[in-house]
Amino acid sequence: MSREPRGLATSVLEEWLRAEHPELVADSELDATLITGGRSNLTYRVLGGTTPLVLRRPPLGHVLASAHDMAREFRVISALGGSTVPVPQAVLYRDDTDGTAGVGTPFYLMGFVDGQVLSSPAANVPFSPTQLRTLSLDLVATLAELHSIDPASVGLEDFGRASGYLERQVRRWGQQYDKSRSRELPELDALQASLRERVPSTVGSSLVHGDFRLDNAIVQVDSGGRPRIAAILDWEMATIGDSFTDLGLLGLYWDISSISEQAAAVAASAVDPAAGYPSFAELLDAYAAARGTAVPELSWYLAFAAYKLAIILEGIHLRFQAGETVGPGFDTIGGLVTPLARAGLRSLAERTP
Repeated sequence: MSREPRGLATSVLEEWLRAEHPELVADSELDATLITGGRSNLTYRVLGGTTPLVLRRPPLGHVLASAHDMAREFRVISALGGSTVPVPQAVLYRDDTDGTAGVGTPFYLMGFVDGQVLSSPAANVPFSPTQLRTLSLDLVATLAELHSIDPASVGLEDFGRASGYLERQVRRWGQQYDKSRSRELPELDALQASLRERVPSTVGSSLVHGDFRLDNAIVQVDSGGRPRIAAILDWEMATIGDSFTDLGLLGLYWDISSISEQAAAVAASAVDPAAGYPSFAELLDAYAAARGTAVPELSWYLAFAAYKLAIILEGIHLRFQAGETVGPGFDTIGGLVTPLARAGLRSLAERTP
């Protein structure tokens, strides 16, 4: 394993921790390994301290304004620690713009949660169809728990504004799109125009995760063979807003293989009905039962999720062109932007039960 993975000077981090947080280091040297090369943030497993840790930092190079907010992510997992929503332990946050801690950008450390991330069909092999169904229902129950939390009860009353949330989101993602433009994308432009014309009225607001999907969860199996969600990860886009944006994004990822096999691979989807996963419609029924509320027609929310993902991938495409991505698999991402835009347009054209 490399002791100095790209984006993290492990030896400098160790020196800083020994000076500022000696309780986190031991006699052995720290060793950091890149876990995910960050089609979004970069995530490293850090070993050699008193306990296994995970370090999160923004991606290298082209970073969109308001994206990859480490302080925001650290705040929300700190607030949710001890709640009914499982999150890793928040350890420390550091704005390391001066590089004295070896990162050179804001970052945070959290506890390592052992378990599995189901990010491809191959990850389903150890699980029976019954286990995958149970796990899926636990995932959506966890989302319902998040949406049921009073933000003020966990110190997040000022974490966002529900009023005007959807309008701000459409405007903000349009700004992100403008900053990532490097080519003509007429279908994405058309989707953007249609979304702006049809913004629905918000009927339910809550804490929202912003990127809620199966592969942003760590799965553990108890001694009785029952799988459960051990931790929800990647809170960088969390805020207070329209609850159903989380459902729209979950639905997009749940059925992303219908867009293309390549999209399912890039989106890290393990969902396969043949393996035992329930349909998204069943998840909506379970969510509605858990919340005790009806779920509105979701075509706009599904289209908005496709729009967001398309813009994220276009930003990654721009970073790839500039040589600022870490790890393999980035060369095909730009080709998924137009299929996602087309999927969003189809969602708007076909009302979703």
